[in-house]
Amino acid sequence: MITQRIWFEREVTSALLPLVPTAVEMLGPGGDGDVHAGIRTARAAVAARLPYDDHLFDLAPELVAVCRSGIGCDTIDFEAAARRGVAVCNVPDGPTVPTAEHALTLMLAAAKQVIPSALRLRDAAGAYYRSHGALELDGKKLGLVGFGRIARRVAGYGTALGMDVIAYDPYLPEDAFPPRVERATSLHQLLAPSDVVSVHVPMTDENARMFDADAFAAMKAGSVFVNAARGGLVDQEALLAALDEGHLLGAGLDVTDPEPLDPDHPLLHHPDVIVTPHVASATAEAKARMFGSAVEQALMVIAGQRPPHLVNPDVWNKVLRRVAGSG
Repeated sequence: MITQRIWFEREVTSALLPLVPTAVEMLGPGGDGDVHAGIRTARAAVAARLPYDDHLFDLAPELVAVCRSGIGCDTIDFEAAARRGVAVCNVPDGPTVPTAEHALTLMLAAAKQVIPSALRLRDAAGAYYRSHGALELDGKKLGLVGFGRIARRVAGYGTALGMDVIAYDPYLPEDAFPPRVERATSLHQLLAPSDVVSVHVPMTDENARMFDADAFAAMKAGSVFVNAARGGLVDQEALLAALDEGHLLGAGLDVTDPEPLDPDHPLLHHPDVIVTPHVASATAEAKARMFGSAVEQALMVIAGQRPPHLVNPDVWNKVLRRVAGSG
């Protein structure tokens, strides 16, 4: 039996192990001493958060595929992959449901002031009803920055709560927005009327720190900010200032920059902020979907079959030549 050498960046849990075919020779993961241990002879990598750059590709000259067990590919140097003929794949549908549910959870937790209310109770502060100032979401406006798979699902949740939905995504045609969703033509057109702003865009150089002091100032007074996309989209000092000044009611974050935050970081101790450690997609069901699809696509590339979620299709012919040359 021909074995296919796949390097796993993270340890494969017992729950996921049955999704690895017996024909796969499992390499890795690395450790503190060498995060790349085992990758040198790998034909494919199941990637998580390490940078896949010239250094890594030089360490693994036989690599023909990097398969992300998730959506984001911001840790992958596409130019470096192209120079070497390495296919990059992702799993766009895998985390949709749990990430949308988590964004809803953060939105409700921040809008309903769950953290400050729980802290007052813990401290036996009293005057609980008088001190509580939650936001009622029925009839309010939900602003979605980005309108991909996750955002569209969050839009459905917002509608179910009785909210009006507005979305901004300059990369989508007008017919991509359903009748129940108002289309904003600029970010600031979305920010001004929204009672809740939820972020669902990829991390790119263009989008870095798109939520800065100006963006938070443009948001409606007393509104809620939610980010379950990427931490680098937000100027965290500007977010803290908007919260401290009372301009924002609260914030819910599943992502930060860096990750994890230092335990003493003020965001982790702010009473109007709830922060979770980038776990929105970490349900048992989603883990299986994402991991299984990443492994399946890695094996497809090694076999010279085009995977369904090839992110860099322009290099596919070069990948095929490399695969054929190694056969």
